[in-house]
Amino acid sequence: MHELAICKGIIDIVNSEAKEKGFKKVLEIDLSVGEYSGIVCQCVREFFPVAAAGSAAENAKLEMNTIEARFKCLDCGYEGPVNRHDACCPECKSWSLKMTRGREFYVEQIKVE
Repeated sequence: MHELAICKGIIDIVNSEAKEKGFKKVLEIDLSVGEYSGIVCQCVREFFPVAAAGSAAENAKLEMNTIEARFKCLDCGYEGPVNRHDACCPECKSWSLKMTRGREFYVEQIKVE
C-alpha cells in the first residue's frame, strides 16, 4: 500500500511546480519506473486519482515508462541485462553482479495547460 504514499509524493511535486511555475492544470504526468524499484505500476494507477483529487493533477493522464535493469559483472566486466531466473552473468556465469540501473523512480515530465 506504499503506492498511495508514492502518489501523494507525486502530487506534492506537481503542487510545488504549479506554485513555482504558475500553472493551474496538469494534462499528463510521465513517470520513469525501474524494473526493480519495487513499485507496482497497477497500484499507482489505481491510487493516483484518489491522491490527485482537488489538485492541479486531477484528471491528468498518467504515463509510466519502465527502465530496464542493467548489471555489471564484477568478474568479467559484462554490462547489460541479466535473466531474472538465473541471476548470473550471461557471459561467465558469475554471480558477482552489481545493478547499475533499474531501481529508479522519478517524475520525468509534467505536461500542463
